[in-house]
Amino acid sequence: MTEGSITKKLIFFAAPLFLGQLLQQLYNIIDSAVVGNVLGKESLAAVASTGSIVFLMVGFINGLFMGNNVIVGKRYGAKDHEGVTVAVHTGIAFSFAMGIVLVLSGTLLTPQILKLMGTPADVLPKSTLYLRIFFLGGLSNVVYNACCGVFQAMGDSKRPLYYLIVSTVVNTVLDILFVGFLGFGVGGAAAATVIAQTISAVLAFAKLLRVDGPHRIYLNKLRIHGETLKKELSVGLPTGIQNSVIAIGNVVVQSNINAFGSTAMAGSGSYFKLEGFVFLPIVCMSMALTTFVSQNLGAGLYDRVKKGTRIGATIGVISAEVIGVIVFLFAPLLLRMFSSDPDVLKVGTTQAHTESLFYCLLALNHCLAGILRGAGKTKVPMTVMLSCWCLLRITYITVIVRIIPKVNVIFWAYPLTWSVSVIIFLIYYFKADWIHNFEKKAL
Repeated sequence: MTEGSITKKLIFFAAPLFLGQLLQQLYNIIDSAVVGNVLGKESLAAVASTGSIVFLMVGFINGLFMGNNVIVGKRYGAKDHEGVTVAVHTGIAFSFAMGIVLVLSGTLLTPQILKLMGTPADVLPKSTLYLRIFFLGGLSNVVYNACCGVFQAMGDSKRPLYYLIVSTVVNTVLDILFVGFLGFGVGGAAAATVIAQTISAVLAFAKLLRVDGPHRIYLNKLRIHGETLKKELSVGLPTGIQNSVIAIGNVVVQSNINAFGSTAMAGSGSYFKLEGFVFLPIVCMSMALTTFVSQNLGAGLYDRVKKGTRIGATIGVISAEVIGVIVFLFAPLLLRMFSSDPDVLKVGTTQAHTESLFYCLLALNHCLAGILRGAGKTKVPMTVMLSCWCLLRITYITVIVRIIPKVNVIFWAYPLTWSVSVIIFLIYYFKADWIHNFEKKAL
């Protein structure tokens, strides 16, 4: 990332991430498509309503490991190979501990969380079953993301793609087998996801045991180095909180959608599955920018950082808006992948038409957040998300839905909060001295 054409480096790094994220979305969509078409809209609503909870718990823990990625990338850019080795072993050991925490907390708290969200009684049993089985795979989920984060911090975005290809094929086959042929219901869909995630985690971890380089894992060195973990958490904890803040806001949104019944839940849930594709170029370019910035700041290449961040943000914004136009024009057709119920399609299409043309703002938010994370300034995205994507979003919904009790009013919460947060991010990007952050503290 520290040499050669910036545009090529960013695109070639982001392209495997894009394909990997595409596969991830495809097997999420396969879950919903099989469940929706085989088991009906109540089962689809049960699966769809769990998405924000999954992101809340998994997003927080995975966000913690962004600190490990940033520090590994920075040390690698500075050619501190011993520092890379210590950071990698600390991060992977920590992932095992946090994965166990996710399994225990997720399975125990599932019914209480779903009830707090106001999940309708006709959906609650299936939602509980799906979520509990999903959380049984929490350890695999966290370890996989931690391992892939190491590869990405080292500039290797291809290996995670290979593991996802295998995982997606397994998930697809098991979904069809468990739900379509064996009649295991929503529990079968969740089990297919858990098995697929476990396979990808084993493949990623096994490769780190054999890879050449300072990021190779040795089992006898897998321990938490206190000082390194402290540095990783100082960067990663704000990102974890940020992910949770976004998820909390989404839980509030989902709770309000739940109040409109299972049809609104299924329609909105179908849209969110579709929207997942929009996040592909956004997330991939954000991750590429984080690695690019951390490595180049570690090497002291400040002019390259400035140029690269503007190129990456431009690519992310344009890609997201092109997809947004496609979603706007073809929403009814695309949503038929999940349900043919006309009422469900109406709700999903309304949400698509409300949000899709604002995807450029969503992309710019994530790209700027990725840049600041790469510079170690993770508290800034956390603060912005807390203020805009949680507090402002919740306030808007709480007030406006009472005045205008229509589900489409809820959908406008997203473009509104994206607009406010991107203004704040741009002011900070152009006015603050984030680029010299690594000089002010040792990572």
